[in-house]
Amino acid sequence: MYSEWRSLHLVIQNDQGNTSVLHSYPESVGREVANAVVRPLGQALITSSVGSESLLKTDKEVKWTMEVVCYGLTLPLDGDTVKYCVDVYTDWIMALVLPKDSIPLPVIKEPNLYVQSILKHLQNLFVPRPDPGSSQIRLCLQVLKAVQKLARESTIMARETWEVLLLFLLQINDTLLAAPTVQGGIAESLAEKLIGVLFEVWLLACTRCFPTPPYWKTAKEMVANWRHHPAVVEQWSKVICALTSRLLRFTYGPSFPPFKIPDEDAGLIPPEMDNECVAQTWFRFLHMLSNPVDLSNPAIISSTPKFQEQFLNVSGMTQELNQYPCLKHLPQIFFRAMRGISCLVDAFLGISRPRSDSAPPTPVNRLSMPQSTATNTTPPHNRRHRAVTVNKATMKTSTVTTAHPSKVQHQPSSTSPLSSPNQTSSEPRPLPAPRRPKVNSILNLFGSWLFDAAFVHCKLHNGINRDSSMTAIATQASVEFRRKGSQLSTDTMASAGFDAADVPDNYEAGRAEACGTLCRIFCSKKTGEEILPAYLSRFYMLLIQGLQIADFVCHPVLASVILNSPPLFCCDLKGIDVVVPYFISALETILPDRELSKFKIYVNPTELRRASINILLSLLPLPHHFGTVKSEVVLEGKFSNDDSSIYDKPVTFLSLKLRLVNILIGALQTETDPNNTQMILGAMLNIVQDSALLEAIGCQMETNGGESHLLKSHSRTNSGISTASGGSTEPTTPDSERPAQALLRDYDTAAGLLIRSIHLVTQRLNSQWRQDMSISLAALELLSGLAKVRVAVECADRQRAISSVCSYIVYQCSRPAPLHSRDLHSMIVAAFQCLCVWLTEHPDMLDEKDCLKEVLEIVELGISGSKSKNSEQEVKYKGDKEPNPASMRVKDAAEATLTCIMQLLGAFPSPSGPASPCSLVNEATLIRYSRLPTINRHSFRYFVLDNSVILAMLEQPLGNEQNDSFPSVTVLIRGTSGRLAWAQQLCLLPRGAKANQKTFVPEPRPAPKNDVGLRYSVKHRPFPEEVDKIPFVKADLSIPDLHEIVNEELEERHEKLRNGMAQQIVFETSIDQKSEEEWRKKSFPDPVTECRPPPPAQEFQTARLFLSHFGFLSLEALKEPANSRLPPHLIALDSALPGFFDDLGYLDLLPCRPFDTVFIFYMKAGQKTSQEILKNMESSRIVQPHFLEFLLSLGWSVDVGKHPGWTGHVSTSWSINSCSDEEAPEQDDLAVSGDVGASIFNGQKKVLYYADALTEIAFVVPSPAESLTDSLDSTASDQESDSNVDLLPGITKQQSLTLELFPSHTDNLNPSQRLSPTSRSKRVPQGRTIPPMGPETKVCVVWVERYDDIENFPLPDLVSETSTGVETTANSNASLRSTTPEKEVPVIFIHPLNTGLFRIKLQGATGKFNMVIPLVDGMIVSRRALGFLVRQTVINICRRKRLESDSYNPPHVRRKQKIADIVHKYRNRQLEPEFYTALFQELGLRSCSP
Repeated sequence: MYSEWRSLHLVIQNDQGNTSVLHSYPESVGREVANAVVRPLGQALITSSVGSESLLKTDKEVKWTMEVVCYGLTLPLDGDTVKYCVDVYTDWIMALVLPKDSIPLPVIKEPNLYVQSILKHLQNLFVPRPDPGSSQIRLCLQVLKAVQKLARESTIMARETWEVLLLFLLQINDTLLAAPTVQGGIAESLAEKLIGVLFEVWLLACTRCFPTPPYWKTAKEMVANWRHHPAVVEQWSKVICALTSRLLRFTYGPSFPPFKIPDEDAGLIPPEMDNECVAQTWFRFLHMLSNPVDLSNPAIISSTPKFQEQFLNVSGMTQELNQYPCLKHLPQIFFRAMRGISCLVDAFLGISRPRSDSAPPTPVNRLSMPQSTATNTTPPHNRRHRAVTVNKATMKTSTVTTAHPSKVQHQPSSTSPLSSPNQTSSEPRPLPAPRRPKVNSILNLFGSWLFDAAFVHCKLHNGINRDSSMTAIATQASVEFRRKGSQLSTDTMASAGFDAADVPDNYEAGRAEACGTLCRIFCSKKTGEEILPAYLSRFYMLLIQGLQIADFVCHPVLASVILNSPPLFCCDLKGIDVVVPYFISALETILPDRELSKFKIYVNPTELRRASINILLSLLPLPHHFGTVKSEVVLEGKFSNDDSSIYDKPVTFLSLKLRLVNILIGALQTETDPNNTQMILGAMLNIVQDSALLEAIGCQMETNGGESHLLKSHSRTNSGISTASGGSTEPTTPDSERPAQALLRDYDTAAGLLIRSIHLVTQRLNSQWRQDMSISLAALELLSGLAKVRVAVECADRQRAISSVCSYIVYQCSRPAPLHSRDLHSMIVAAFQCLCVWLTEHPDMLDEKDCLKEVLEIVELGISGSKSKNSEQEVKYKGDKEPNPASMRVKDAAEATLTCIMQLLGAFPSPSGPASPCSLVNEATLIRYSRLPTINRHSFRYFVLDNSVILAMLEQPLGNEQNDSFPSVTVLIRGTSGRLAWAQQLCLLPRGAKANQKTFVPEPRPAPKNDVGLRYSVKHRPFPEEVDKIPFVKADLSIPDLHEIVNEELEERHEKLRNGMAQQIVFETSIDQKSEEEWRKKSFPDPVTECRPPPPAQEFQTARLFLSHFGFLSLEALKEPANSRLPPHLIALDSALPGFFDDLGYLDLLPCRPFDTVFIFYMKAGQKTSQEILKNMESSRIVQPHFLEFLLSLGWSVDVGKHPGWTGHVSTSWSINSCSDEEAPEQDDLAVSGDVGASIFNGQKKVLYYADALTEIAFVVPSPAESLTDSLDSTASDQESDSNVDLLPGITKQQSLTLELFPSHTDNLNPSQRLSPTSRSKRVPQGRTIPPMGPETKVCVVWVERYDDIENFPLPDLVSETSTGVETTANSNASLRSTTPEKEVPVIFIHPLNTGLFRIKLQGATGKFNMVIPLVDGMIVSRRALGFLVRQTVINICRRKRLESDSYNPPHVRRKQKIADIVHKYRNRQLEPEFYTALFQELGLRSCSP
């Protein structure tokens, strides 16, 4: 940089300005003169009062006196002479600051001239004395402080004076610091102050009088001679950090993360220094230390002239190197220099942070060799310094003492040398600043130093030549030194104080820091950025060298590479896959090792394992993705003399799968940190699901014959992985050497992986993990995810999962009462939810008697607090037990499980589809579709059973295919689990008879015949004939005959009577004949008189029959329970009371399952505003095809108008038959017209939907406001056209048969209101109570084309587009906005890589429930598994939110509470006689339009 400029070395050497005339006289003369002359001057300064004048008046006097003082400064320190000389000169040089009376007048008149001479004279003070003492140190400090004040405060200093001042400081530094350090000497004591004053004055000079290139060149050459002092590197680091902080501020602007440094260091840079001066000074200071890699080579450091002078003794023999202990500090100094460069690199990347031990841990991992937390800076080589960025954290630098041990190994393990010790996994690794410079630019600046440092003392293969041009170390001695490790040449260092084997170890810390810094640089590559192949090749060479695990292993370097490389495989680096085998080998030495004893002294083992797991997460999808593609061979045979080395033969990616899975399982068995364990659990579901999907599509690739060889080669590093509790081992030997039982556990199939995962997780869930809530929740989530993997496994393996969850619940419920907390109950609730997932996904499990019994016992335990059957085989019946559940939340979860078992198993999805587990029939539907015009909503009888089930009974037949002649009743059952509709008929005949005849017909009899038998004509007599044969007696004759007593009068009467009788006889005879004729004409038998069975009844009181037949109707059921506030078991509701149907509709709106909402955004490269992001959805041509494929993998498309489930907004959700059949085709045509892109799923017309038996999710793709307006217009017109049907007045004046709670009012909105993001929520009228839905569970999924844009994602602006209507709900009529801070909104970022894989970034959710699996921050996911894993993560995030919420009640509890409220408000309080009477009476038909 200064090659064309001459150095000032000769000027300094030839300058005689520090010699005096008295030097020509004998020493005794000079001493006496100096003592005599200086004493009055010194005493005058001490005793002088204000206004007293100097003894010297003329220029001649002053110059003569200065000759004496110059000589006096060279005298021994035994008297006060030297002190008086220093006092006088430090007083006189203040003439350039503030003239005083004590200063001679000539000095005041020409201060610059005299101060230049004084500075030259003062050099004599700094010459080391034979017997230095504290007095010389004190006097030197006095001079340095005066010089410091002079530079700071003087305003009239001329350029010449500045130049003399700079040369003075360079000279005194060189005098004291160039020679080898003497323990306890003056140089060791003054080094920090000397360098500090030099650098501070130099910076002041840059501001006021910028030094010319010769001065910079001289300074650079001299500083190179002082580098064996730790203070040189420390002070240089402070200065370059302070300059960098200023440089970044104006180079990148205020939006760039500031590089915060202590105020003390920031004060080194004069505030008045302008930006151009800062830039020029920064670059020159950066190179003032020369090449910091020289610090790793004692041969170079000890080759300076002052060292060479002392290498020769008086007799000319070589001095032993061990006389110079300062060289033993070189490893520490080298490390500090590398740490300084590392800090600068982080500043340029925008990821630097505070380094104080009390500060929050730094997310970027570093090796810290000594325990001091000094900040270091280092200079790069190339002139171009694009822009420098530094992190949001402050860097605190502390002075490093020289007492640090020279070996890194001697560090206590409490400071994690390679990573920030306090870093918690909950603190995400900061992303590099979006405006950071390119990787090439940073490497142009720092690359040569870092690459050289990264290969310090590496024993490379003989075939690899180190190019000196690449290594910035030019001397052949240094090359020889490096090649031979730390064995110094026998001529100069054979008997050095070091052990030859120790030197490389000493420099491992600095090398590790350089390697880690390079890893961070390459991990900061921007999306689409190109990196020079030369840099990439050297970097891969570094990785291969640093990841060695055999003879060349270097644990600090290995740890540093791992700690700083988690995102390495996520950056689309060209050719990065060539180092995959080396990383796998390194992970095989780290993750299955429980103790990590070889790494503990350098790094926090937890941090190292976490970084290793992150790398493992990015490697797991590679075998399936690349399949039989072979990795390239790098440096064949260069690192091993073994011909069969695994690195020398190309291997397929698929053959690496077993090794990766073995690492994963070994890591799980040895991991103890909760956060690390959760990451492993997420990875397990990823690999199992990916394997299952791969097999499902028939693309399973078989490994080639090299696989067993591969496993054989690695048996040395992974011969067996011990299980923490079980003691079993997982062999990794080839299949031919494994027993048959072990083959069943192979991991190359999805089934084998699934079984092994279930065994591992269930075993540890009930041992090590059951005390830890975070791991327990993650393990239960993993089991829930494994239940959904579609792989055929044995029933026993599935039963193992269910049994382990049951055992887990038993253990947690049985813990002592003091340990019961909300967190413990959250774990139990999560276990019940996991149980429900397994039962609904595998309903056939309950066909096993033992499984059914175990599950029901657990349900009983959750509901009542104890099992009926204990270990002593004693049975305690339900009625005898005191209910004592662990908590109401646990009881609710157990009740939900019981409901799941009884109502959902084998019945989901129902014929109505997965969108609704309930019946889609309600009163309105029955009214509309029945064929009887007399039916209206008052035709229903309402009863409540056990205060938990509302029965709505319609007694009239529906007039459809039902047989009207049989008793029929339609019952709507509203319970805690939803609404069900049953149409029932009383069946009295076998099904065959019922099918063949419609009415009851009695058995027929034979037809009678009238012509059968004889007919006799018989004359009927009033008395029998025998009467005439009886003889008369006197008594008979005592009654005279009629003719004997008849006279004329009587004769007339007699005749009249006779005539009448004759007429009567004739009349009666005619009647008999007539009746005889009529009878002959009649059919036989006579239908009037014949006995027939009565006809079947046509009118039934079916409600009464239903209640009676089912045993609900009894005298006991109507009586109030004793000592209880509960109503009777059976009560009637009065539907005539106002508000009854409003509350019934309210109950129908309460969902039966938890519902979640996902809002999906697409962010193109460089976008920053919310409107730009929303407009991406308007066309499918402007988004990546994989994005649309991903959308369709999340759920299926549903029409919001017809959808009976959750739609993403309460105003359109849970409607029933909301569109008639005639409208459907028109809407479908409207939906598919044009290229609407993903915005079709904006929740207005269509939405993506997913549901299983336990949850439902709406995936909404928000669209711009214009699209929202159009959709609202069309929706409003649809509603107007269909609003003439009054289904449930006051509630359901909606389109068609919807059961929305409130009518829509969008047609009354003006355009400005429609454009509001919350316009949909405004459709709900004010003053109405919306059902309380619990905590709002919504998640954002963002597809980012460029990973660096994540920091620019406008989440606050887009949160307003994610209205679900839930945020306005509350338990009261007051409307409450969502209180969820924007920072806590969970966001899943998906970034597509060039390889076809996807990188995941999670942010948001905080707190103890924050880490949700299966997706983990930094994970790489395959295209096949992406949709499943995102959906499963969303489900788990929302479940965790509900677990965490204090106000959340499960759906069945909310419904139960509402039913109890309806009972309280609308109970028909009748006496028992009135109740029975009402049952026998028909409901009055009231005039009400259907």
